[in-house]
Amino acid sequence: MIMARDDPAVCGMVTAADAAVLAQRAGSTLPDLALTFLPFAAAYAAPPISRYCVGAVVVGASGALYYGANLEVAGAALAFTLHAEQAAIANAWMHGETGVSAIAISAAPCGYCRQFLHELTSAASLLIALPGAAPASLALLLPHAFGPADLGQTGGLMDPADHDLTVTPPPDMLTAAALAAANMAYSPYTSTFSGVALRSASGRIVSGAYAENAAFNPSLSPLAIALSQLVL
Repeated sequence: MIMARDDPAVCGMVTAADAAVLAQRAGSTLPDLALTFLPFAAAYAAPPISRYCVGAVVVGASGALYYGANLEVAGAALAFTLHAEQAAIANAWMHGETGVSAIAISAAPCGYCRQFLHELTSAASLLIALPGAAPASLALLLPHAFGPADLGQTGGLMDPADHDLTVTPPPDMLTAAALAAANMAYSPYTSTFSGVALRSASGRIVSGAYAENAAFNPSLSPLAIALSQLVL
């Protein structure tokens, strides 16, 4: 059963169990299934500046699928824009995934996003799936890449982390969500571990963790990730 995008149970993802069933019924692989879900992901796009909607769907290490869509903020610096690929990766990461095996995108990834994807723990084996094209490796799309190893770092984005940050007195639910996000933050270059939590008007709490990048500029603020999670 495919649920409506405004169903609170959707949360921008398809569980591993549901994805396996759908792939079996369709006689397809998970990356191929991710391609068929791109229109659903693109429906979450909010591009008031470019008017260009992009959807992305990643296949998590668990086999679950995670949506992402581009997010722009009118009146804010363009640097605050969140690309669909970033949103999908962040969605998987905030749901506890420790890697992704493939990402389907409705348009070819820009250089900025290729650099962002190269930060992943699974970058060396990551497949890029585009409509009407054979899957390609990230290494093919980003030759002679610059990444964490060039700055003396091991591991990468989506590696499990716990920075053992605490607050006193014991936090309320909103503060606890922000603290949990800060504790999982990926900040190998500045050690600035930060997280943001938002409570919607309906009372739902979403959070975002800081995600740095070896090229610095593609780093994601925790607020951008939290806003994307709110959209999803």
